[in-house]
Amino acid sequence: MKRVVENGMIYEQDVPVPVGDGHVLMANVFRPEKDGRYPVVMAQGVYGKDLHFEDGFRMQWEQLVSAYPDLCRNGSTGRYLRWETADPERWVPDGFVIIQVDSRGCGKSTGYLDPRSPREMVDYYDAIEWAAVQPWSNGKVGLLGISYYAVTQWRVATLRPPHLAAICPWEGYVDYYRDSTHHGGILSSGFANYWWPKQCLAVQHGNGNTPYRDRQNGEPITGKSLREDELIANRTDYPADILRHNLDSAWWRERTPVLSRINVPVFSAGNWGGPGMHLRGNIEGYLGAGSTDKWLSLHIGKHWESFYLPEYVALQKKFFNHYLRGEDNGWDKEPRVKVVVRDPRGPRLRTDTTFPLTGTERVRYYLDAQSKTLSSANPATAAAATYEATGAGVDFTTAPFAEDTEFTGFIRLRAWVSSSTGDMDLFATLRAIDAEGHEIIIEGAHEKAPVTRGWLRISQRKLDPARSNANRPFHAHDEVQKLTPDTPYEIEVEIWPTSFVFPKGYRMVLTLMGKDFEFPNIPGRILHNHPHDRGKDEFKGRNSIITGGEHASWLEMPLIKER
Repeated sequence: MKRVVENGMIYEQDVPVPVGDGHVLMANVFRPEKDGRYPVVMAQGVYGKDLHFEDGFRMQWEQLVSAYPDLCRNGSTGRYLRWETADPERWVPDGFVIIQVDSRGCGKSTGYLDPRSPREMVDYYDAIEWAAVQPWSNGKVGLLGISYYAVTQWRVATLRPPHLAAICPWEGYVDYYRDSTHHGGILSSGFANYWWPKQCLAVQHGNGNTPYRDRQNGEPITGKSLREDELIANRTDYPADILRHNLDSAWWRERTPVLSRINVPVFSAGNWGGPGMHLRGNIEGYLGAGSTDKWLSLHIGKHWESFYLPEYVALQKKFFNHYLRGEDNGWDKEPRVKVVVRDPRGPRLRTDTTFPLTGTERVRYYLDAQSKTLSSANPATAAAATYEATGAGVDFTTAPFAEDTEFTGFIRLRAWVSSSTGDMDLFATLRAIDAEGHEIIIEGAHEKAPVTRGWLRISQRKLDPARSNANRPFHAHDEVQKLTPDTPYEIEVEIWPTSFVFPKGYRMVLTLMGKDFEFPNIPGRILHNHPHDRGKDEFKGRNSIITGGEHASWLEMPLIKER
């Protein structure tokens, strides 16, 4: 174990953390030099506790530094910054212990690499309990981090470690199947294509070919090298696991939290610009957590930016000071819901006591396949808009809004559809067009983005009535019900929540396609093009949207009236 003391902070590298089955994980511990008992803020994950943010994620680092030029000045050198975790140099001076743990099988922690597995959650439980009884700990542990380091917070909190006192999941999904890998039952190919090799295998424990070195000593961040056959034996086959479990099942459920079991205070922070990854989960987690004390904050910007910005770090500290240190600092008076409303003319803040927001009015826009419009009345005459599944799809457009119009909350699409084949994938994209006819392209969390998106594999249209509600449908995804070609089916699509103001003169467009929507000359990042899932001929037929008369198809939006 390496120990460094500088600027009032003790840094201990490769601290052994014993877990229940006799295994040992490795952690980095940053704590105040002054003797005392301090609250602990922890993160455990697979990205390598010794991998510097810039070395592993250079593009994101450059964007972060551009957004926050003082990131490595005025209180921090930045030398201990790690991807999606707290900066120790900005936390330890305020009397916190920061702990970063390598999950089993990654970085310096030996063992079998199986991300988000039940074993990993038990390890996390044990690491929390270990930290709580150390001589420098006050016995209260909080969890903080983005994405993977948020997802695992939801999970381990359901195990109820006795010394876990609060969690702050920042942009991290809840439902492994619906939020991350199978949007509407359609496989999201990105993680299998890049996440597993780039962010996991590259830092697997024993990977002697890792390109990553510890900036402090120049050594590999993955510990002692293992042979290739040993590396393979020491890990799951993540892409194969995902392909093997194409429907929701016990495999997914043991990797998805039962939110009602969470009883610690929660500060859940999501990103409006994150459809397809980190938005739905933060809202569902907030709504479903059994905790009495819970807060929801929905922000904008790049996925990795807000977490490090001073105003958000101050909120994180205020939350943890209240629950880990017992400070009467006014946190309990913070609005339970904070929403940054996206407006092309500039963002603004809404606060509320609940989500959906108080006074939300559900407004329906009926689709008309003949005129390709969205309007307040169901067309009297039935019509169908037919398109090639691999083509440009069909657009349904409102008239220009007569006044500024804000939509914030859940969105439902109910439509009648048919296909020339035995199945059909529906990609629903909500877009904004300004008064001059120009597309509004939003700087999203992960990519250039439209207002929001939704997805559904029509053979998985079956709803779970116990979990569906008036705001949004919930699909069971537990069986396949193939289509009879050219037969109409009534379906509901969950379009992910949004917050967006359409200024006067703007139009709203609903684009329905048989493939991912992408802006011209701007490749998408969260795509659904895995050949194993999408390569079948049944997804290359002719699809129809049927509207009007007895086949009323409508889009239901959450209208917010000015208060």
